[in-house]
Amino acid sequence: MKNFIVQLANNSHLHYANTICNEMEASAKARGTGIAKRSPEYLEQKMLDGKAIIAFSPDKQWAGFCYIETWSHGNYVANSGLIVAPEFRKSGLAKAIKEKIFELSKTKYPDAKIFGLTTGLAVMKINSDLGYEPVTYSELTQDEDFWKGCRSCVNFEILKSKDRKNCLCTAMLYNPDEKKDSDKENKFLNFKKYAKLFERITKIKKTIFLKQPKVKNKENEKISSISI
Repeated sequence: MKNFIVQLANNSHLHYANTICNEMEASAKARGTGIAKRSPEYLEQKMLDGKAIIAFSPDKQWAGFCYIETWSHGNYVANSGLIVAPEFRKSGLAKAIKEKIFELSKTKYPDAKIFGLTTGLAVMKINSDLGYEPVTYSELTQDEDFWKGCRSCVNFEILKSKDRKNCLCTAMLYNPDEKKDSDKENKFLNFKKYAKLFERITKIKKTIFLKQPKVKNKENEKISSISI
């Protein structure tokens, strides 16, 4: 990995907010996935509040970003809006940013449960390496303001039709209390072991929720019969 500069964002970085927002939207469209849109002003406030991580290349070019959101009176924390500039992807930068924002979250909110919703296997792997585990949506914050943020997502109608119990995203949670217990027992989610399961779940969700054309074979008949 290049010698990226991964640091706490501050008021000297406010002028990057528009670039970051535009890249978030472009990335979501390219992947064909949903995204809860945020305004440049929203990201600027995160920088001013000391709740964002920004990354630069060795030659000081903007390279990545992520920020903290809190819900349920600080009992839940989300590391949101992870984005890496196209020219720096597959360099290990996403993992470096996630590690930095994860540590910042634990420092600011040591007792909070840290969670994420994602459709990307790469992010699932990073989360898993940090100690997150897959959970049901019922284990996430039930704060209405959090779920309102999903309204701008292209998959919001799916989420609404499932009474907020499921969608294309996979929910993952880091519980500091359970983590202490699992550390004692040395139990960690082995992503390599579960990678195919994550991928299969994602494909099943897309097949059912997006009503993709069915292939007439026994395997797909079984998939289509699964209740999500």
